[in-house]
Amino acid sequence: MTGIIFSLDKYPYGVYNKAVEKLTEVIIIEQTKSCPCCEKKTIREQKHKKALLNRLRRIEGQVRGIEAMIEHDAYCNDILIQSAAVNAAMNSFNKELLASHIRGCVANDIRQGNDEVIDELVATLQRLMK
Repeated sequence: MTGIIFSLDKYPYGVYNKAVEKLTEVIIIEQTKSCPCCEKKTIREQKHKKALLNRLRRIEGQVRGIEAMIEHDAYCNDILIQSAAVNAAMNSFNKELLASHIRGCVANDIRQGNDEVIDELVATLQRLMK
């Protein structure tokens, strides 16, 4: 917890010690608990990574365009058409990333006997199909 300084010297002992104890527990839990996103990593070829990032940057540009349309009071139908284009672009991005994930990560894990990756894939597909 950088940037937060607790100065409790001006208070008598015992007034805030329970709160500080709880705060200390929270800080310790936050420091030892790792993010599930950080546990697994996928090493991508530089060419593939660049293609994915370029696609995301184009989508980001489309979203900024929609933002500008709203700021300039564009016609609702025009904004909806652009929004549909962003959704289609994200779906296309997801399809590409999913195919890469199945061919690489999932296939490798199954070859190594890690069948848990199948449950993870099913859960991912269920989230994508909402």
